[in-house]
Amino acid sequence: MTDQPQSPEPPRPTRPGGVTPPLSTAELRAVTGLELQGERTIPKRQVWSWALWDWATQPFNSVILTFVFTALYLTSDWFLDPAVAELGEGDPAYERGLAELASGLGWAITIAGVLIAVLAPVLGQRADVAGRRKLWLGGATAALVACMLGLFFVQGTPSFFLLGVSLIAAGTVFSEIAGVNYNAMLVQVSTPKTVGKVSGLGWGLGYLGGIVALVLVVVATTFDWWGMPTDDGLVFRVIAVGCAVWTLVFAWPVLVYVPEAPPAPGRERVGFLRSYAVLVQDIVRLWRESRPTFWFLLASAVFRDGLAGVFAFGAVIAAVAFHFTSDEVLIFGIAANLLAGVSTIVAGRFDDRFGPRAVILTALGGLVGAGLIVFFLHDAGKLPFWIFGLILTLFVGPAQAASRSFLARVTPAGRESEIFGLYATTGRAASFLSPLLWSTFIAIFGATYWGVLGIVLVLAAGLVLMLFVRVPQRATDAAAGPTAR
Repeated sequence: MTDQPQSPEPPRPTRPGGVTPPLSTAELRAVTGLELQGERTIPKRQVWSWALWDWATQPFNSVILTFVFTALYLTSDWFLDPAVAELGEGDPAYERGLAELASGLGWAITIAGVLIAVLAPVLGQRADVAGRRKLWLGGATAALVACMLGLFFVQGTPSFFLLGVSLIAAGTVFSEIAGVNYNAMLVQVSTPKTVGKVSGLGWGLGYLGGIVALVLVVVATTFDWWGMPTDDGLVFRVIAVGCAVWTLVFAWPVLVYVPEAPPAPGRERVGFLRSYAVLVQDIVRLWRESRPTFWFLLASAVFRDGLAGVFAFGAVIAAVAFHFTSDEVLIFGIAANLLAGVSTIVAGRFDDRFGPRAVILTALGGLVGAGLIVFFLHDAGKLPFWIFGLILTLFVGPAQAASRSFLARVTPAGRESEIFGLYATTGRAASFLSPLLWSTFIAIFGATYWGVLGIVLVLAAGLVLMLFVRVPQRATDAAAGPTAR
């Protein structure tokens, strides 16, 4: 997978006052959205309003999907047969029952990945053509809120497990569809010199938002929820409602203050099914005209699925494999989000200076190393996971933020939502890897810690593939500024 020779950017004649005339369709195919918009002054309110959406939706990822609802509730003995639950920790049947719940969660996320793979690029394409990124962002965010509200009805009995994992899976789908259009809007609030910093700001705010949300959970737990009944998992169900309210409160600024992207010029509106035929044509054109973008989509599909596995199963590993208490899981989550938020914001500066590829490779190498240590030291008590589990969190955010900025640097103008939809699709096309290896390793060896090795293998494969991906020289020059030309 090597870069193809890049055609020089077509000259863009200017009118008096520096105004450029509209580009032809052929010229648009040869220029990225960041290059088309060039260096300009972007109001800080737009940048922060855009980044705040990461903060708004992070409780779904941190509190519900990773550290609290799934780890401490949905995959706990609340949902075991009462006779099995009474056996307690250490009993083979009890441990096997918990492993089956964790495996069931993995299968639900796998199904969600298939739906995302089918829908994301076409919905993104249609948002580009119609100029309705904010409409899709707002609608999918509202659906995500509805899923979180629905978790209130997941009572702590085995019969409600299917409802719980179904809502988690649906929330994952809507979160990803919203994220496609949110990521595409990155080129509207950044420049070639700042895209890494702005992308890192969004991811970093997301992690910091996760800290605040988790701290609120810890405070409420410390005060025993002020006497709230705990029957049927009511505390966890209320937490889900709180996450929904959090998203409603903080998600709206991006819809109000960031301008809508105009409809992509030169692109015909077609029916939904016809959009798939157009998608195939666009993928062929992407191969011919933007080869680095094509290869990055494939390589990132693998390592991003490994990153998703870290998020989806990290707290489950802490609670089940390393026997963290509920309080320890929450404290770990707070520390993890703090480290991830700071490292992601800092890494955004390295992204703009050294390039996103260098950040991604460094992060993946750190993830593989720390993951292997966690796996091999699973019998050494909780300390190894405290140390190397937290080290893992230092690298996840930078890899994600740099991946987003990499794609923004190489995406043809007017196709951002479609390409980020393909970004989601290629990721989800490989999204069976982490859940499948997680579930398979657990099923074969009968212990949850073996799932760690499955996730590490996916990350290692992504690292190898990323070694063959190169950033186009034009994107490197654009980031460096006029002095590099």
